[in-house]
Amino acid sequence: MAEKTYVALLRGINLGGRNRLPMRELAALFADCDCGAVRTYIQSGNVVFEASPKRAERVPACVAAAIEERFGFSSPVVLRSAEELRGVAGANPFLAEGADPGALHVAFLADAPSAARIGTLDDHRSPPDRFVVRGREIYLHLPQGMARTRLSNQYFDSRLATTSTIRNWRTVLKLVDMTSG
Repeated sequence: MAEKTYVALLRGINLGGRNRLPMRELAALFADCDCGAVRTYIQSGNVVFEASPKRAERVPACVAAAIEERFGFSSPVVLRSAEELRGVAGANPFLAEGADPGALHVAFLADAPSAARIGTLDDHRSPPDRFVVRGREIYLHLPQGMARTRLSNQYFDSRLATTSTIRNWRTVLKLVDMTSG
């Protein structure tokens, strides 16, 4: 089966001096999990790689286990294909409203939440912040920034019964660029 390009989004590494993981070592972990053409972007755990679809399915568990074993901490890994990531970039509902791209973020979910779970989310949890759930993504408009919102990974994880990791819009677009060959 032909190799495809994927993006792995790790949560909780190199934040405030915690869970230190050099990108060179992270790239080596992906290579150890049989990924090819491994590239990283910034220190927050964004990895572009190539693998067959069958192998790519195993990458999140393989990498998460290797991080736990070698570095002693847990870091969830959320995966998207290059095609899925391009779709995410093209579907941001806040861009059509003319929102400042600097205020935009995307929460990538490991699993698609049920409609019942989505219904437990509070639209007024963190005014003036807004969010839209579409499939396995939550588009966020955070005019006061990520540091001031109450729309956190923990909030979404607990309400939606999945794992999330959040990236700013600039990072999303850079990863799309990196997957475009």
